[in-house]
Amino acid sequence: MSTQAARAPSPDQPILLREMVGPIAVLTLNRPAARNSLSTAMIATLHAALNDIGGDKAVRGVVLSANGPAFSAGHDMKELTARRADPDRGRAFFAEAMNACSAMMQAIVHLPKPVVAAVQGIATAAGCQLVASCDLAIASDAASFATPGVDIGLFCSTPMVALSRNVPRKQAMEMLLTGEPVPAARAREIGLVNRVVAAGAERDVAIALAQQVALKSAYTVKLGKEAFYRQAEMSLADAYRYASEVMTENMMARDAEEGIGAFIEKRTPTWRDE
Repeated sequence: MSTQAARAPSPDQPILLREMVGPIAVLTLNRPAARNSLSTAMIATLHAALNDIGGDKAVRGVVLSANGPAFSAGHDMKELTARRADPDRGRAFFAEAMNACSAMMQAIVHLPKPVVAAVQGIATAAGCQLVASCDLAIASDAASFATPGVDIGLFCSTPMVALSRNVPRKQAMEMLLTGEPVPAARAREIGLVNRVVAAGAERDVAIALAQQVALKSAYTVKLGKEAFYRQAEMSLADAYRYASEVMTENMMARDAEEGIGAFIEKRTPTWRDE
């Protein structure tokens, strides 16, 4: 059973759409009336979809897109505010929601396949965090990005984690402290997105980019993606030590032997993904 069928609130309105375009799984946030806010149901559904995809050998890449004018407005503030009536004023629910969202964001990073965001509109707070958590991002020239929690007395602390790992500190702090939206062109300049394309083209370009990566050895991509994020948290010496171990392990892989042989022999490699 597909993820959206299993978790949809109704047969007519699944909150997450999933389709295959060749070897690429396209996941589409589908709460346009709520600006694709990350309700607890949306977080759980997206996390479950990522878990399904992680073990599916037929899927070689993921594109994360959204329906409607907004990519995602972040957490569902109406859902969170409703829990103020709880005996603990919502503390337990807030902790559960934030931890679930953080786990879902980390699932994107830990997924052994590339994840490309296709951003067609505004991505704010946890929506901006979602873009920053993806490995690659394609933005429409109509897209914009913001961490405006400070405007409502709620500093974007969890979005800060992903944002500060994507853009330089001064730019991250400016976004976090002012809450001002950053247009797509500026987002590209500071490294939040890879490319800016004409409005309406972002989904196709994101799929094409994911398909380009899908032509590589899945084993090599898995190994490299994991190593990229792990070494980024290490000191320089530890990063080189770890990367040398990864390179040695990679050299022993069948696909590296095949790929190097194909390069020397001037032929197209045949991957076994091992």
